[in-house]
Amino acid sequence: MIEKVPALAKLCKELQRVPYLASKNLYRVVTHFLTDSPERLQALCQTIIATREAIVACPECCVWKEKERPCVFCGDSKRDHAVVCVVETWQELIAIEKTEGYRGLYHVLGGAICPLEGIGADDLSINHLIARVTQHPEITEIILATNQTPEGEATAAFIARKLKDAALKVSCLARGIPVGSHLEMMDKLTVYKALSERRPF
Repeated sequence: MIEKVPALAKLCKELQRVPYLASKNLYRVVTHFLTDSPERLQALCQTIIATREAIVACPECCVWKEKERPCVFCGDSKRDHAVVCVVETWQELIAIEKTEGYRGLYHVLGGAICPLEGIGADDLSINHLIARVTQHPEITEIILATNQTPEGEATAAFIARKLKDAALKVSCLARGIPVGSHLEMMDKLTVYKALSERRPF
């Protein structure tokens, strides 16, 4: 049926390219767009475009920041610049920040090593992390807070090997986080306890 309405089929095809948009919700999203007011749709589109143009990755920690403003983490003198928490994506960063128990810096990898999906170490910001540690001797601890999935564990082990000769402490989250889970899905107390009870890697 949809194929007989080219404009509708094109919209559905474009929305299917959006990761994490479940197919069962696709038609509900399409219906929302088709019934929403033109003014609100235009405002949404303008906001998405404006945000895409204004946001970049911090050259230091790879966290999203506004082009014309300092990074909210690297530029905060009240945070502990001696400790860097390494996460896969900014979603995990948000989960840790919600605990209000961590005051160090971050480093966003951009994902995890996954050969089956063609993602290797060079596709992530691992080399940038190693260079960052070398360039900033004030860093004394790296917390490997990757997800406890096979890919996350492999990524953490790879980074730990890369840092084995560095003069700093390398730790990881305590096993309070269930194996196979994602930080963004955990409640803030679980994340806080895992972060507080981290152990040597």
